Amino acid sequence: MTDDVIRVFLVDDQELVRAGFTMLVDSQADMRVVGQAGDGGEAVEKIQVTACDVVLMDVRMPRLDGVEATRLLNSLPEAPKVIVLTTFDLDEYAFAAIKAGAAGFLLKNTPPADLLNAIRQVYSGDAVVSPSTTKRLLEHFAGALPDAATERPDLKDLTAREREVLIEVARGLSNTEIAKLFTLSEATVKTHIGRILAKTGLRDRVALVVLGYETGLVKPQK
Repeated sequence: MTDDVIRVFLVDDQELVRAGFTMLVDSQADMRVVGQAGDGGEAVEKIQVTACDVVLMDVRMPRLDGVEATRLLNSLPEAPKVIVLTTFDLDEYAFAAIKAGAAGFLLKNTPPADLLNAIRQVYSGDAVVSPSTTKRLLEHFAGALPDAATERPDLKDLTAREREVLIEVARGLSNTEIAKLFTLSEATVKTHIGRILAKTGLRDRVALVVLGYETGLVKPQK
């Protein structure tokens, strides 16, 4: 296996589902299934001794669900990126999984080509769902977010421009839209986002959307 092959780990309590995902992933030249598990507990145990890059994680499973498994995996020294799979786009499990550190979520009926593209996106460091989709999820579950704005210490390190960019990311704007809004190049916007991630210690754009809501920079629409 070459270094540029994406190592995928599958977690689902249905063996038939795992078999289907295995056939799909292994049919690609740039990715390979390196392990699988039938529940979150087994997944956490195996992934600690199995090097992998991306985890496809069902959220509703016995013994340990995908949300708690994602939280535990995210605490590992070299945590893999987690894509949670859910039946409904406005799913409280998906919301909880994103707050637990998932890189995003996909519907279980996502077309195969889109699933494969999502694995590649997450591996390269991009968000697997659009910020606007995450924003819609957060708006739906706004009651689970803090009522009062709680300024996190790491936000104090942001420049005025970085704070402005963070707010627009949280509002669901793309890099292209942010660049147009502030009359910047897309490369400059990417640089700002990279610095925001570094200063906040967050892993991806989806986490920035959550941060924007949790700190009160963006208010849920009533």
